[in-house]
Amino acid sequence: MKRAYTFDDVALVPQFNNIPSRTEPNIESWLTRDRKIAIPLLASNMDSVIGEELADILLQNGTMPIFHRFTDFSAQLKWVEKYKAKTFISCGIHHNKLEETRKLLDLGAIGVCIDVAHGHSDRMFRLIEELKRSHPEKTVIAGNVCTPMAYHDLVNAGADAVKVGVGPGAACTTRVVTGFGVPQFSAIYECAQIAEKLRIPLIADGGIRGSRDVVLALAAGASTVMIGKLFALTKESAAPKRESANSPTKLEAKYRGQASEDFQNNFYGGLKDKTVAEGIDFWAPVQSTARELIEKLLGGLRSGMTYGGARSIKELQRKAEFVEVTLSYIKESHPRIHES
Repeated sequence: MKRAYTFDDVALVPQFNNIPSRTEPNIESWLTRDRKIAIPLLASNMDSVIGEELADILLQNGTMPIFHRFTDFSAQLKWVEKYKAKTFISCGIHHNKLEETRKLLDLGAIGVCIDVAHGHSDRMFRLIEELKRSHPEKTVIAGNVCTPMAYHDLVNAGADAVKVGVGPGAACTTRVVTGFGVPQFSAIYECAQIAEKLRIPLIADGGIRGSRDVVLALAAGASTVMIGKLFALTKESAAPKRESANSPTKLEAKYRGQASEDFQNNFYGGLKDKTVAEGIDFWAPVQSTARELIEKLLGGLRSGMTYGGARSIKELQRKAEFVEVTLSYIKESHPRIHES
């Protein structure tokens, strides 16, 4: 049995640095096979995360919105009409929605994210192939997976980028319910070994709690990082908000997984027969604006790149030297105000 690691199990070893300023590193990265974005951050395509207000801020900061699929066709149509070739749509693997997806692509969406919890399946392969056959000029992002073989198979089917992450999300309980899933750092690192050869970008999806995790995910081989909870807890997210005296912004937001009972009751009218929830919902304080979150994450990334002696994300990956750490390392790394 081999070992696998979460972000808290590893650290990066500082490298020789000849970069005079933290503002110097170039943080642009590949989103898909043939599309670059100015910053390597994506907001999760979840109904309590991405909406038009957040999409506008993402575009202003050099990244792209990927709208979720958990709404009616008219809402998706509105998004595509507003953003045209500046946005991705999402779809599942049910063929009854295939024609709607094709119509949204025809109307100007630059691509589609095929978004399912377990993306390593024959139905996924067939859907990628069908979309590539009918719309060869459009971009297909596929996921989610957590093994090198799954990554390889989705690329072989025609995916232009692959989302990696099964179970690390803050509102996800898949691992607890099923016992399946690979710790996120190892999932990224192992899939990236294949991604380097196939040259198809890897999107690290889930488990990000701050800039440390962003740096580790990118250094491990991800081209971009997809973030749910942190973006949900910004003022501009699509999450429902309410007043809260205990929040630094006087607001709190409701974040939920798409496999949560709360979402399934709202969207499907209840849990599907013979299934259980694999996610939760919760209210938490709104922390900041989306712009402030992006600046905080990118500031930590740029600083991390100087510790890695890297002027680009590719150089960060090439020079990355990881060590396994214990929980004592995590404790030692945090401020200890009340410790004697």
